[in-house]
Amino acid sequence: MEGLNQTVTHFVFSGLTNNRSLELVLLVVFSILYLLILVGNLLIIVTVACDRCLHTPMYFFLGNLSFIDICHSSVTMPKMLFDCFFHQKVISFGGCITQLFFLHLCASAEIFLLTIMGYDRCVAICYPLQYVNLMNMKICACLIGTLWVGATIHSLIQTVLTIHLSYCGPNVIDSFFCDIPPLMKLACTDTYFIGVLIISSSGLMSLLCFVILIASYAIILISLKGQTAEGRHKAFSTCAAHLLVVVLFLGHCIFIYTRPASSFPTDKLAAVLYTMVTPFLNPVIYTLRNKEVKHSIKKLWNQRQILARR
Repeated sequence: MEGLNQTVTHFVFSGLTNNRSLELVLLVVFSILYLLILVGNLLIIVTVACDRCLHTPMYFFLGNLSFIDICHSSVTMPKMLFDCFFHQKVISFGGCITQLFFLHLCASAEIFLLTIMGYDRCVAICYPLQYVNLMNMKICACLIGTLWVGATIHSLIQTVLTIHLSYCGPNVIDSFFCDIPPLMKLACTDTYFIGVLIISSSGLMSLLCFVILIASYAIILISLKGQTAEGRHKAFSTCAAHLLVVVLFLGHCIFIYTRPASSFPTDKLAAVLYTMVTPFLNPVIYTLRNKEVKHSIKKLWNQRQILARR
């Protein structure tokens, strides 16, 4: 229990930049980005919930992805935006650990959900006749429940490992939010064993899910040979959107968690992509490339206009 007796009561973020003028510009840009994340993902959730035509496994998972994206960006962005107003960006030890827990909870939940979505597309394209039985809404709800249980267990393990490190010296985190790699660099004890456990838990989990997804798409590509040109086009359109999200999100996780805890100039850029850009791009990728979602949004907007005129 060495790490439970902390001498460090708070941490200080270095932030994205030391240039005050640039920081204020980033404040405006990221404020707009966060607003778009909330609006875009809420729009998808409302659209999927209100349109019965979208009450299918694929859109059920898409709505859950939007919910996770809202939670994921909200773990770090409000605090980062608030810190832009101040020269010193402080967070308490407890606040840092809480942020770390929810960050890994949302990140691992999104990784598991993306893997489930890949499996869903594989079943839908390769076994269309058995799809209703293999992926009914009861099974989908069980998968989502299992997803959150697994994400909670994973996040608790990561958090407990981090808490039991000893922090007695420097308290400046070279980032704009609390994560395990920058915190490990501040620990006063040997972190080699903890680092191995973290790589085994987070890095290998990300890598394994990525391999499973690639395997799913390989099976899909093989099965498309016997389908019509229209069927191939629709399958490619759906899978391309999902694969782009997978590469954007899992690419960061593999980059950060499959190597030792050390600083690279690209780490902060990767963190921005991971916590801000990907949650923004998810609704853009899925709505702009999906005719059914765009049609449902237009239908709901027209219904709202009719009700407003009455």
